[in-house]
Amino acid sequence: MNNKIYLKVNTDLTASPQVLSWFEQMNQPPISDKQIWWQCQTLMIEGFTNIVEHAHKNLPIETPIEIEAVRLDEHIEIRIWSLGEPFDLEQQLRQTSEFEDNDQERGRGLKIMSAIADKFSYERAVDNRYCLFISKYY
Repeated sequence: MNNKIYLKVNTDLTASPQVLSWFEQMNQPPISDKQIWWQCQTLMIEGFTNIVEHAHKNLPIETPIEIEAVRLDEHIEIRIWSLGEPFDLEQQLRQTSEFEDNDQERGRGLKIMSAIADKFSYERAVDNRYCLFISKYY
């Protein structure tokens, strides 16, 4: 199985419901483990929110965020391309306090994604954009 879908939205958190309903296509046929599907949805929306709130925080709302999701035989891959500033994911994860020490409402998205994703990276793409890559086995 190889199902690939693509979406382009503005840098705007009000697009979150659109992103999630678009992503629902990845759950056809339904993934038997509902917990895993919930984790996939969480990874998608946390990734999108992170790009809007951090990578694109100083960019106009019209700045596009491009999202690609691919469902393969055993896992789902999510790629979210951004035009933001360089960002060291590994360093940020090391600097962010663990869940139990972190009582702030914000700033836990990266830790959450890191905890539930099987692969997770943020790297410069060839076209000077950055790609947030998330992979989850099901």
